[in-house]
Amino acid sequence: MTVLDAHVRSLTSDQLPAYVYDLAALRAHAATVRDVLPERVEVYYAAKANPEPEILAALGPYVDGYEVSSGGELAHVAKAVPGRPLAFGGPGKTPDEVAAALELGVERFHVESGYELRMLAESARRYAPGRRVAVLPRVNLPVPDGSLAGSSLAMGGRPTPFGMEPEQAREVAVALAEGAYPQLELRGVHAHLASGLEAAEQVRVAETVVSWATGLGVPLAEVNVGGGMTVDYADPQRRFDWAAYGEGLARLTEAHPGLTLRIEPGRALTAYCGWYATEVLDVKRSHGEEFAVVRGGTHHLRTPATKGHDQPCSVLAVESWPHPWPRPEAGGERVTLAGQLCTPKDVLARRVPAPGLRAGDRVVFSLAGAYAWNISHHDFLMHPRPGFHFLDA
Repeated sequence: MTVLDAHVRSLTSDQLPAYVYDLAALRAHAATVRDVLPERVEVYYAAKANPEPEILAALGPYVDGYEVSSGGELAHVAKAVPGRPLAFGGPGKTPDEVAAALELGVERFHVESGYELRMLAESARRYAPGRRVAVLPRVNLPVPDGSLAGSSLAMGGRPTPFGMEPEQAREVAVALAEGAYPQLELRGVHAHLASGLEAAEQVRVAETVVSWATGLGVPLAEVNVGGGMTVDYADPQRRFDWAAYGEGLARLTEAHPGLTLRIEPGRALTAYCGWYATEVLDVKRSHGEEFAVVRGGTHHLRTPATKGHDQPCSVLAVESWPHPWPRPEAGGERVTLAGQLCTPKDVLARRVPAPGLRAGDRVVFSLAGAYAWNISHHDFLMHPRPGFHFLDA
């Protein structure tokens, strides 16, 4: 029995559902990632993937900083990991958020538009006098045919609200380099184009971004090629090929001495360290199919509904049954796992191999360490919130 299984079995019914995170496994994975990346590649963790303070702290020794995308994330991360470098990205920054970031000493700003550039320049004059604020214009680049074919979510290479068109980004970069905004300093270029890409696709995108950035003819210290490394929910044992990605980035850094590359992984760092554990409340048959209703649901773990997949899971059989009424049990080989919400969309996994599944059994959903609790609609139907457990064996 694994430590995870033993912990889940030890929880009482009223302690479920629960998120369980393995911090030792997270640190080991992050260390492996860091080891295969070249020296001139900085890693900033995209806090939006999972902003739990324990997660942020565990990643601390293996990342160079943290990327935040709102004033709320900014305040939260600055408190959870004080003194660490922060980069402020994302569209629609408000003047109050920018002012707060400047007062906190945020290291880098990813500028999404000409308006945002002018707002940042004026805010820097007021809230950071005497300091030059580092800026990376975000560019929405066209990409080589097929580079984003495997993407699960495209933020660039097509019309989107993210970043600037290449010509506008070029104008902004040149204006910054020529000192048009004395309060601001051109640090580099930022381009996060897609999520869900394999290593070879990520390398091609990075090559495209670096080629465009270095072709601007202005001094650049770094190029941020974003995150979006794939996580395969259909095959939980398969992981993004960090070694191949590191080799591709090494070729880029060798070709451009003095240029630092920055990546911003989120899901691909933390997804594997988290599980959503719950128990079966009922098992029933409907129009020829069997369903198990579990405590909680997609209001706690929205990932499968958002991405349209089945969340990988395993069943922990529980022999005891504390009630005087009969125990419902599946009669077939496959069962669809649904939550407690009054909507047919509240499905966590379809037709899972689970012969003999019974009410009272535990179900553990893996790959729940990113974009899970923090993107879910917690208050719909006002069910109790899950517990949070951090294992550190």
